[in-house]
Amino acid sequence: MSQKVSLKAILSLGQQASNIDYSIYRLSIKEFILYGLESFGIVGLIAYVFYRSAVAFILLSPLSILYMQQKRKELRDKRYLTLGLQFRELMNSMIASLQAGYSIENSFVHSHSDMSLLFGKNSYISLETAIIIKGMRNNGNVEDLLMDFGIRSHEDDIKDFAEMFRIAKRSGGDLPKMIKQTADIISEKMDVRRRIATIISAKKMEQSVMNLVPFGIILYIDFSSPGFFDALYHNIAGIVIMTMLLGIYLVAYMMAKKITDIKV
Repeated sequence: MSQKVSLKAILSLGQQASNIDYSIYRLSIKEFILYGLESFGIVGLIAYVFYRSAVAFILLSPLSILYMQQKRKELRDKRYLTLGLQFRELMNSMIASLQAGYSIENSFVHSHSDMSLLFGKNSYISLETAIIIKGMRNNGNVEDLLMDFGIRSHEDDIKDFAEMFRIAKRSGGDLPKMIKQTADIISEKMDVRRRIATIISAKKMEQSVMNLVPFGIILYIDFSSPGFFDALYHNIAGIVIMTMLLGIYLVAYMMAKKITDIKV
């Protein structure tokens, strides 16, 4: 009875889950408010440091949109990494289930339980396994369901796994062995990606600090020596100079982002 209840709950979860396109990240209301306030705070800081003008704040407000887009991209990339790590655990769970003699459908049911315990029933991988189980119960092809997951995830590792699963199932080969070989290769790639992320995380922190240094220096001098920068504000020459400096700062910021954005 408990197994039937569990399966019914999984199917209900699969019914409620939407087919997520992982390349599109939608900010929650809380995230939208948080990062919206952050973006306007940054624009306000730039407007004060470079121009000391409310008009500049209005003119620079489009920068808040760019900041929100950048945050959305960072959160999307973080979700890619989370999904990859969760998928690795799903592969390991499936290998153990298949080696224990479970059928393919039951291996997904068993793995779903493992994923729910490890990451929570509303985690990405739990929702995806629920969708796959529901699809199989509706006479869907497991290979197509996995490939659909791979396409929506935009992760080559998941698509490669789905393609290997299709070949192994249709060729009648040793499915657990072939899955394990593929899982080992994907896991090695994920380990490399994680090591690189760990190495550059310190550099990203240094970059974040360096981004604030120019503002810190200007604000320190401004408060310790009032009037020191007055000649740079509210006149044409000062506006031109500060605009050039702002342009150089933004170019340096984007270059630093590009350097630390390493794909594996």
